[in-house]
Amino acid sequence: MKADETEQSYGHILKYTGIFGGVQGLNILIGLVRNKIVAYLLGPAGMGLVSLFNSVVNFVSQATNLGISFSAVRHVSELFDQGDEERISHFIKVVRAWSLLTALVGMLVCMVAGPLLSNYTFSWGDHTLHFVMLAPAVGLMAINGGETAILKGARRLRPLAIIQVAMVFIALFLSVPTYYFFGQKGIVPIIVLMALASTLLTLRHSHRLYPYRLQGSRGVLGEGMEMVRLGVAFVLAGVLGSGAEMLVRAYLNVHGDLDMLGLYNAGFMLIVTYAGTVFSAMETDYFPRLSAICHDRSQLTPTVNRQIEVSFLIAAPMLVTLIIVLPLLIPMLFTREFLPVVAMAQVAVFSMFIKSVSLPISYITLARGDSVAYLCLEAVYDVLLVLLMIVCYDRWQLVGTGIALSLAYFIDIVVVYLYAHLRYGYTVSSSVLLYLAMQLPFGIAAYLLTFVGNPFVYWSLGLLLCLASLAISLYILHQKTSLWSALVGKFKSRFSRHA
Repeated sequence: MKADETEQSYGHILKYTGIFGGVQGLNILIGLVRNKIVAYLLGPAGMGLVSLFNSVVNFVSQATNLGISFSAVRHVSELFDQGDEERISHFIKVVRAWSLLTALVGMLVCMVAGPLLSNYTFSWGDHTLHFVMLAPAVGLMAINGGETAILKGARRLRPLAIIQVAMVFIALFLSVPTYYFFGQKGIVPIIVLMALASTLLTLRHSHRLYPYRLQGSRGVLGEGMEMVRLGVAFVLAGVLGSGAEMLVRAYLNVHGDLDMLGLYNAGFMLIVTYAGTVFSAMETDYFPRLSAICHDRSQLTPTVNRQIEVSFLIAAPMLVTLIIVLPLLIPMLFTREFLPVVAMAQVAVFSMFIKSVSLPISYITLARGDSVAYLCLEAVYDVLLVLLMIVCYDRWQLVGTGIALSLAYFIDIVVVYLYAHLRYGYTVSSSVLLYLAMQLPFGIAAYLLTFVGNPFVYWSLGLLLCLASLAISLYILHQKTSLWSALVGKFKSRFSRHA
């Protein structure tokens, strides 16, 4: 690959990681504001109902959508790169037909299983009607998933970012007045309205790209079985992951108590949410690009390594900073009662260091459509996580759960890398190893600093570590891309225009 093409590739990754990371950050900030207001309007019981209804809708949706929202991306992306518009248009009909089918099935399951869901999720009253009323949300989510997959596969990243930003504000402006006037009676309508708004926004953009035509769709359900097989594997992997998390939480609840479970959940969600600002672009931008070139070994390794480099260089300073500021962040986001989670979260941060490297490699199996291999690799991680949680919690209590998370990710990256190397010929680049050697010591030093009792020494050295890690990442990214120069040039041109 030529030098200018390489630079453009790094610039593309950095640009869209920044865009979708920024959207994720905005989502988190507005979400905090919305949750505070909703908590005030509905109270703890109402917040519990929102969480319960959402979890049921998501569960039914994931169990019935056959993973079309993920697996279709790979196939649309491959056809998009080939440039065959006729085949793309035909396959989009296949995706839409399967999405409509799963929407109808999901709605039917939600309505028929209404009494069962009511009995198992509530210990009081009959809530069957609520679940029947939530059925349209399940159907809309299936349609929205298919249309989103089309936009991702066709690399329409700007509309996807616009949709995410729009939904952040729609959620705020719909939910607050509804809960204010109707209280808990507005929970079910809001869930359905949010699903409808998201689907209409997505359809607006996907219909512009590929108009929604039912003509010529007869018989297309017989096609797309490879897409469905990969989607089913993705769903099963999600079920295994949910099962592993459920077992971990059940173990902590039985062998600890609800307070211990609450602390673990707070630490886990904080780490995952914070790191998600970097990883949010993986599925939207990186996976479609990887799917298009995954069978070309000469492009596969450089594409994966470039994604690792940019993700790791962005994540490393953020994670070093997180280790340092957690003692301030936890009381701000929760209460001082959650301070015991600080030590656990500081250890668990290393799992996100590892994930920034392992996640781009993990996507190779999905991009190649190796559904059985993907399922097996996910199962290995889930079993490891449960076993390590039991062993480490028994030995080190809450801090042990953070150790278990980091150990599970460390073993997982070894397994995933060996499989990718032996099966697909992927090899980690010397640049990735160099950046790991440069940035990991800052993370380790930041963690060792947490044992220093002197506040002045802690914050002074902590600030130096954060700045040094950030400086190294910015310098390397500056060398890799011309994005910074372009931004400076754009700023100067606007400034001179207004001067």
